[in-house]
Amino acid sequence: MEDKDPQQSNAKPPKKGGPFGFIALALAAMVSSFGWNYFSAEQPIGTDGDCPVAPLAATYIGEPEPTDYSYTSLPEILITIGSTPAERYLKMTLAVATPEDKAKAVKEAEIVLADAFNTYLRSIEIADFENPIFYNQMRDELAWRSELVLGSSVSKGVLITEFLLR
Repeated sequence: MEDKDPQQSNAKPPKKGGPFGFIALALAAMVSSFGWNYFSAEQPIGTDGDCPVAPLAATYIGEPEPTDYSYTSLPEILITIGSTPAERYLKMTLAVATPEDKAKAVKEAEIVLADAFNTYLRSIEIADFENPIFYNQMRDELAWRSELVLGSSVSKGVLITEFLLR
């Protein structure tokens, strides 16, 4: 028979690590992620104590915008919504904001504006109207299309003056 020590055969193997290993691992992960973000971040603008916003503000301010706009109404838009045949429809009336001296350009481009707006509005699904954020996005899309047709010096935004979804 073999000589075995009775104390060694009944003894459990010692535990390794314990909860301190997990704590040390979590702490090391936090320190390394903080260090990575801190050292890889861009250096702030104007490290000499200047305000970093001042140079940017001078770029965007430029000449003051005219505050006297003319609002030119467009003909009513009536389109069906969704892929099912003529169950729901959207009725909208829009107005384009322009400087007063350029209001005539809107009237001349009325047909092209209607085409640009109809193309976008026909791509909208009925589920989009259930999201309250969508209405601001829709106004932005219409304003963008107005700027494409008229130019950014003529179009200063689109107002929705009538909106009916049935």
